[in-house]
Amino acid sequence: MPKTCIIISGPTAVGKTSVAVELASHLDTEIISADSRQCYKELNIGVAKPEEVDLQKVKHHFISSHSIHESITAVEFEKYALNAIETIFENNDVAVLVGGTGLYIKAFCSGFDPIPPVAAEIRNSIIQQYELLGMDWLTESLIQKDTDFAKTGEMKNPQRMMRALEVIESTGKSILSFQSQQKKIRNFNIVKFGLELPRQELYDRINLRVDLMMESGLLKEVESLLPHHKLNALQTVGYKELFDFVNGHKTLDEAVNLIKQNSRHYAKRQMTWFKKDESISWIEPDVKTLLSKIQL
Repeated sequence: MPKTCIIISGPTAVGKTSVAVELASHLDTEIISADSRQCYKELNIGVAKPEEVDLQKVKHHFISSHSIHESITAVEFEKYALNAIETIFENNDVAVLVGGTGLYIKAFCSGFDPIPPVAAEIRNSIIQQYELLGMDWLTESLIQKDTDFAKTGEMKNPQRMMRALEVIESTGKSILSFQSQQKKIRNFNIVKFGLELPRQELYDRINLRVDLMMESGLLKEVESLLPHHKLNALQTVGYKELFDFVNGHKTLDEAVNLIKQNSRHYAKRQMTWFKKDESISWIEPDVKTLLSKIQL
């Protein structure tokens, strides 16, 4: 039997983790996470990491594997995930990769060309200017300096936008130019599934999950990270809004409502990205439905 990686993608809060854990458990294999935030060991509640019982049930890769002080790129994820899947394939014919970071999944499937390292001074300067001047400055800078990314990139995601800006300033080339022009051929099969729900049901699940995160102590987690709030890894939904509350710029209700709104917007952007991939088979978040469609 040829080695096969089953990829489970979809928007935030759709139920990817539970389906992946059930599937991997059924197939007696391991999971590689393709989530750009769950890899940070300092972040827990706000990134909706798998529960400890799930981590005990199925071995996960790229969960709590890095520090927020490290800069993780799609190229580095590609290398990490390919090494992980080689290890999994030593004892299994099937591996499961799950996550909502489309760029990471694309890198894993198609490859990325290495991006030259960015000087710390450039990165720090961009972060400082973003903190001082905000999204308007970041958006305008990319429109002027990297029109390709401004047209097709994640122009609502400050972390991705700052990454694009630091690459263009450092190399003179758009970050998009480093996406492999020729798709790399993997020595294993890739089967892609996307999980989706009716929009209102998904939005209700997002809103509920934010409420549950707050009940579970998200604010306390954010307060413990306050000394590091300028790090690139923390310019993300669920953290930046509560940093604004802690720093006195918003009320708690405003911050929580903004987390819900930004999470819904993020889910919409994820669906736009994944729907462009015609190789994805779309199903409801149910492992029995998934198993019925897998042919191994």
